[in-house]
Amino acid sequence: MPICVHEQSQTFHLHNDVLSYIFAVREGYPLHLYFGARVPDEPDYDYLLDEEYRPSSVGVSPERECLSLEHARCELPFSGGGDMRLPAIEVVTASGSRVLDLTYRGFATVPGKPALAGLPATYVEGPSEADTLCVTLADDVAGVTVRLLYTVFAGDGALVRSMEVANSGPAALTVERAMSGSFSLEETDFEMVQLTGSWARECSVTRSPLHPGIQGSYSLRGHSGHQANPFLALVRPETTELSGEAYGFALVYSGNHALTADVDAYHSVRVLAGISPQTLSWPLAPGERFQTPEVVAAYSDKGLGGMSRTLHALFRHRLARGAWRDRPRPILINNWEATYFDFDEDRLVEVARSAAELGIELFVLDDGWFAGRRDDTGGLGDWEVDAERLPHGLDGLARRVNELGMDFGLWVEPEMVNPGTRVWEEHPEWVLHAPGEPLRPCRHQYVLDLSNPEVVDYLYGRLERVLSSANVAYVKWDMNRSLADVYSQTAPAALQGRVWHAYVLGLYELYDRVTRRFPDVLFESCCGGGGRFDAGMLAFAPQAWTSDNTDAVERLRIQWGASLAYPVSSMGSHVSAAPNHQLFRDAPLRTRADVAYFGTFGYELDLALLTDAERDEVREQVAFMKRHRALIQFGDQYRLRSPFEGRGNECAWMVVSGDKNEAVVAYYRILQEVNVGRRSVRLAGLAPEARYEVREEGACAAPGAMGLRYRRPLTGAELMRVGLDLTDETAGKSSSGRGDFLSRVFTLRRVGE
Repeated sequence: MPICVHEQSQTFHLHNDVLSYIFAVREGYPLHLYFGARVPDEPDYDYLLDEEYRPSSVGVSPERECLSLEHARCELPFSGGGDMRLPAIEVVTASGSRVLDLTYRGFATVPGKPALAGLPATYVEGPSEADTLCVTLADDVAGVTVRLLYTVFAGDGALVRSMEVANSGPAALTVERAMSGSFSLEETDFEMVQLTGSWARECSVTRSPLHPGIQGSYSLRGHSGHQANPFLALVRPETTELSGEAYGFALVYSGNHALTADVDAYHSVRVLAGISPQTLSWPLAPGERFQTPEVVAAYSDKGLGGMSRTLHALFRHRLARGAWRDRPRPILINNWEATYFDFDEDRLVEVARSAAELGIELFVLDDGWFAGRRDDTGGLGDWEVDAERLPHGLDGLARRVNELGMDFGLWVEPEMVNPGTRVWEEHPEWVLHAPGEPLRPCRHQYVLDLSNPEVVDYLYGRLERVLSSANVAYVKWDMNRSLADVYSQTAPAALQGRVWHAYVLGLYELYDRVTRRFPDVLFESCCGGGGRFDAGMLAFAPQAWTSDNTDAVERLRIQWGASLAYPVSSMGSHVSAAPNHQLFRDAPLRTRADVAYFGTFGYELDLALLTDAERDEVREQVAFMKRHRALIQFGDQYRLRSPFEGRGNECAWMVVSGDKNEAVVAYYRILQEVNVGRRSVRLAGLAPEARYEVREEGACAAPGAMGLRYRRPLTGAELMRVGLDLTDETAGKSSSGRGDFLSRVFTLRRVGE
């Protein structure tokens, strides 16, 4: 049982094989005691309670003035109780008071994990996989009852928290702040790791020491955002990919968020994660409840890589769901960078035929297939097939694609509307917009009000009609602008504070209805690339378009950063044209594929423009990915050499099968170096005593029988402690390699047990 409750001392110890999370109730308040590596269970840990007097501190009572909620690390920091730091909950009562006194009322333990109403969440497939602790707090004067939910998963280092706020009084109140979790660490010798950036350069890894005060990331864009992914990690200064302590916090939410680390004057850090309080004002009538999204906390003493692999496994198998959760993803061709808006049915079939001849399995029709869409200035909202471009409808095109032996996929952007469409003219009240204020366009489009159930019903009807009209196997669900003038024209003034969050709930409802109606369709989320790449989306779409930037060199950084929290199976990654359409970089076809392998893999270019030699190379790439995609997408990932460190000229990563019998290793060097001598990279995750046959794949393979790299199989210990030799034996006297944008892929196979 991973939850130990010592009722006499009112101490709670949540643990699994990796971590312990301990708190105790004192003076009626749940106070945090420890979060870190697993420790033995004891009847109490009172020596960890901080009850030292500090000047200017407010005590919990006249009798216990030395005990301050500011310094005692309350499990639920609330406003008005003497805790002078940012609270996790703030409520305004009918009297206008923001003062709370939430005290302990009881607990319950539940095998397994209950679902969260209206929200995506991690889950279990059997009660033995996790246990959940529910701690109830209440303030009878304010009329507020709170349930703190803690789920600890068996085996690994994952703990999940969320909170439910209920109006248990006779009068209305308003929730102004409700964070999913508050985590306390009693020292500040940490560095904070964040994923920052902007469009086309998402998930840049930023690592900096903690400093006094508040630091962190947030989004006020209505989606999780290119600028600040809803993920934060705290690591020791000495922590590397393979060693040292790492705490990761990932919010399972797709809207405005805040993840902050607050360092006080006494060397304590409080991590808060949840919906941004800047855009939350949620009225609760008597009896009503408000449920926060959940935050996943992962602990590892095996470095950032250990933390990542904990998140990867949980997100792959107990957040993603449906028919495609555990299935290797089809290799696709997307027509966008091949044709943009310039196509008709025959042109699309040409693109598909070129791909089918090379073994590609799925053709995806991107933007421009619906009426009024000749460029990005019109057409969004009505979702009627363009009869001029597709005279036989989607069904006619899908049948022709299917006859080539390929599945058919489709791009949609249902949350948006362009002026001039029928829905724009007939339902102007469905657009998020404050009457009398200026309309504020982005990409010539505006946002439909998904906080309005009528809009959700309308969009479900349109999507159901479109997806039922043809044999659609895949959907790319895009969103190409942020929310700005957020005002629901159909909601009363008193409910406008609900709109930001209600929009996300409406999105989740729409996704849930569509994915339930079409359970065999593979959905990929997209938001101008990686603008909504978050754990909340993975519950509906098991993969996301990682970035609109398809340049192989830039993708090394983007995919490395994304992998801190998200698994390889979630990353949409394509081989695009050269020169690249975003950066105009002319990287080799091999390098573009070697990067794109480490994701869902596909192509986004006109294959008919390739030479015969290049088409043969694509055919070999497709065959390689088919052989190894299950391992790549569902194996354990180890990051070996970071493109964010040093000069950023090298990158290396690998995936290892669960039984450690196979591995795929990739090494990338961006610019040619001169006179640098021999190079190697230490591998990870292998069985030390096992022997592995090492084979180099592709055009750079060293001489020898079928690309064998060594004359004998090497032990895992050799490969992990001495390293994989990267010397290019075909490069003559210079061991530096073969020019700019070099990539090399190696496969390992366990032999001779």
